[in-house]
Amino acid sequence: MATLAVFRSAGASLPRQSFPKCQMAFIQSRRNLSSYLVTPKELAEALKKSPPSPISPEPRVIPLCAAWFLPNDERKGIEVFREKRIPKARFFDLDKVIDKRSPYPHMLPSPKTFAEAMSSLGIRKDDTVVVYDSKELGIFSAPRVGWTLRVFGHPKVHILNNFKIWVEEGYPTESGELYSVECNPYPIPQLDESKVATFEQVREVALDHNKEGAEGVQIIDARPAGRFAGKDPEPREGLSSGHMPGSINIPFTAVLDPKTRAFLPKEQLRKLFEEKGVDPAKPIISTCGTGVTAVVIDTALEEAGYGTPETRRVFDGSWTEWAQRVNPSDSLIRKDE
Repeated sequence: MATLAVFRSAGASLPRQSFPKCQMAFIQSRRNLSSYLVTPKELAEALKKSPPSPISPEPRVIPLCAAWFLPNDERKGIEVFREKRIPKARFFDLDKVIDKRSPYPHMLPSPKTFAEAMSSLGIRKDDTVVVYDSKELGIFSAPRVGWTLRVFGHPKVHILNNFKIWVEEGYPTESGELYSVECNPYPIPQLDESKVATFEQVREVALDHNKEGAEGVQIIDARPAGRFAGKDPEPREGLSSGHMPGSINIPFTAVLDPKTRAFLPKEQLRKLFEEKGVDPAKPIISTCGTGVTAVVIDTALEEAGYGTPETRRVFDGSWTEWAQRVNPSDSLIRKDE
């Protein structure tokens, strides 16, 4: 069992208490959040009941900031975290908890690297983690971090929908440097490969497009329409724009409310996917530029009831890997006329 995380300024931890089964059931039920996406009100109430105390022997609710900006943006996630955050939140660095041996950005880390990151954040395996974005962007990178936790088997993960609304509705915030927490052992997990699509698997889907007897796997691309069409350049120099054969373009911003930058209601998401011709009965692979906003689409699909955890995957390397690895002779980069 993982040791508990404490702030370095804190004293010794309290002994673990035992409770009757009926009382334990009550404690467990009061911590359960209603769905994968949680509202600011739900998170605020959960934090009151199960605060991220360093000395608590019981499972806690941990706010986890996943703020991240594109490389060409002068803002940095760690800077906006210092400026304004949910009290007692931890910061997950999307640029550091990655596979550093890969030539492609934001590829999933190894199980050992993931466990080390969780340990350094003072997160225990039995904690409920609620991931959130910056107030500046709204929903953007938090779904990727939430998906990463799920892929590595963390049992209780949620996404705040969203921090922009949290701030606007006056829920508590704080500022300042990172909290100093004692590391605690986090067990090295196994990667759930069923949630991840590899380059080879996506290439096979693209080659099978329109062939008789093909499985009919759908690819949804979350990039802006201009890059998908091949008319606008990719942010990374030297990388061709365009799209995979048969892929469907749904820019990730289409699943968000333009004002609040939160996910649209389920009914609107269903209508959007229906209009785009997405079949909920067929497997779906979500992709984007580097595997970040693809998970915004994957989360919206989950909310809309499109597909199941067994039939939805995310292309980890996304377009950055695709455009660098496909053979020109295969005609797997298409551009609109």
